Amino acid sequence: MLKKDLERYYNMKKGSKIKRVISCYRTPAVHAIVIFRFGQWLHGQNFMVKLLLLPIYYMQNHRMTARWGISIERTTKIGEGFYIGHYGGIFVSAEAKIGKNVNISQDVTIGVAGKGENRGCPTIGDNVYIAPGAKIFGKIKVGNDVKIGANAVVYKDIPDGATVVSLGEIKINRTKKNII
Repeated sequence: MLKKDLERYYNMKKGSKIKRVISCYRTPAVHAIVIFRFGQWLHGQNFMVKLLLLPIYYMQNHRMTARWGISIERTTKIGEGFYIGHYGGIFVSAEAKIGKNVNISQDVTIGVAGKGENRGCPTIGDNVYIAPGAKIFGKIKVGNDVKIGANAVVYKDIPDGATVVSLGEIKINRTKKNII
């Protein structure tokens, strides 16, 4: 999975191969993805490997959260090709499920909400774009090929191919199919 994640970053960079590699290395989001995938890998290892490497993971994860404002628990289920466009203020719950080729921007929260049987975290489909400031919470399903606009607050199911927007104080949860 890490290979697919890194390929997305590499392919979005411009310039020669060496410039692309250096640019990827200097991107905090790439560091966050590597730390997250390392934590996922570590989760499935035996006791001795965990004993030796968990302190390193926890230090790096704390550094990622404190320095770059990216908080993603290693038990979160995230598909390959995960892309963080801009770092800072990103919080993803450990119970969230995120599909393949999902793009998220800064100030995005994907978290727990609700009471009783409605309590839970979102399940986000494949090829979803989540714009800056979006908040997605509760036991909901976000379909495939969805675009969630800047500062949108999503707490209801979103069908495949929909676009969700929110305008200022007037909260509009508009769902429409993409028309090409």
